Amino acid sequence: MERYPGALDEAVDGARQQERHYQLLSALQSLVKELPRCAAAGRAGAGRGGRRSSFQQRLSYTTLSDLALALLDGTVFEIVQGLLEIQHLTEKSLYNQRLRLQNEHRVLRQALRQKHQEAQQACRPHNLPVLQAAQQRELEVRAVEHQIREEQRAMDQKIVLELDRKVADQQSTLEKAGVAGFYVTTNPQELTLQMNLLELIRKLQQRGCQAGKTAL
Repeated sequence: MERYPGALDEAVDGARQQERHYQLLSALQSLVKELPRCAAAGRAGAGRGGRRSSFQQRLSYTTLSDLALALLDGTVFEIVQGLLEIQHLTEKSLYNQRLRLQNEHRVLRQALRQKHQEAQQACRPHNLPVLQAAQQRELEVRAVEHQIREEQRAMDQKIVLELDRKVADQQSTLEKAGVAGFYVTTNPQELTLQMNLLELIRKLQQRGCQAGKTAL
């Protein structure tokens, strides 16, 4: 007889978990219908229907059910929120770094123009060959522009690598959290699927679907 209260509590908890799972699954199924309008389409516009059908097939009942199970206690919502905040901070930092580099390049170009103007003014009284001075200026401009291009290329590579690392970190973290569809990959189709899974989770958050909330 002493076991009945505990067993009853477990049954009640199990029923609540089942209801919660059903609510999340229903919400996910509803949101999936909205995703194709936002999902990545073919670059040239060809085969869009096929890609959308394929994407919907990937988000099967089993996949959505597994995702709903992972979302039950609300921990994944917190993980995703933290990952998105880190991503936004990283993107902002990289954007500011690129802006600083662009400002440095603008200052460099201005300094070079100022140098050439002063040199041109200084040359006139001494009757230095105009052609020689022009050729020197052209060489300096080419050297500076080459430096700027190389620095911009290096910065862009740094941004791409840093963002790729953040994506891999997100994939690994969500895989360890047991979120369906997440693992470390660079496959474009898999990345699209994962992006849309994140979008589903984010939209559920906006609807107030975290653990303990009933608004769906």
